[in-house]
Amino acid sequence: MSPAQAVLILSLLSVVTTACGVLLAALVRKNAEAIAGGIGFSAGIMILIAAFELLPEAYPALGWAAAFLTVASGAALLWLVNLAIPHSHLVLEHGFSDTRLVKAVYVVVIGLILHDVPEGFAMANAYIASPALGWLVAIAIALHNLPEELAMALPAIALKSRRFLLWAAALSALAEPAGAVTGLLALEFIPQLNGYFMAFAAGAMIFVALHELVPMARRYGHLGWFCGGLAVSVAVYRLLAWATDAWAG
Repeated sequence: MSPAQAVLILSLLSVVTTACGVLLAALVRKNAEAIAGGIGFSAGIMILIAAFELLPEAYPALGWAAAFLTVASGAALLWLVNLAIPHSHLVLEHGFSDTRLVKAVYVVVIGLILHDVPEGFAMANAYIASPALGWLVAIAIALHNLPEELAMALPAIALKSRRFLLWAAALSALAEPAGAVTGLLALEFIPQLNGYFMAFAAGAMIFVALHELVPMARRYGHLGWFCGGLAVSVAVYRLLAWATDAWAG
């Protein structure tokens, strides 16, 4: 099996995690406590991955100034998307009057798709450097994708649009393979783009977590469950980071 074939196969783990996240969201959609906890977990994982995984990868290649500007660009793009999203026709089709939630759904979905692409890019880079490291990165990405897909699916389910949910899930699942292909091509032509991809994704993730997921959790109430989800995200991240370091060492 060639390295390119292996990278593409590993990137398809995103299809599995997307399906699991959507299924889990369907199971807990009427449980406000579970939703608040799940959103807290998702927000925590996104911030931790951005701050302690993506940014440390970007900084050595870019330096602090360029990394900061690229992070800000990722957040700014999502902010502009938030401003540009109109009151969607989904509101009229389904009688859903909460236009703020509709906009939040679109921003969350777009933000997750934007950061799935550089994850595929990162996995491709890791595998080319070392197949063992590539497997490790792919498994780590798959594990933290699960709560992120849950965060995407929960508000999408609230819109009561099965067609929108399926399209969002499909785009999110395919974003990582698209990023893997981008990574393989970039390694051939412009390898220095890796740092920019990482920093841009970090900005998008932080914006989604702070601007969309945290206010969304407030709507469900149950602050204790939300904080519990944050605490679990820290524990899971530390466990995952320990396992990654142990395996790589």
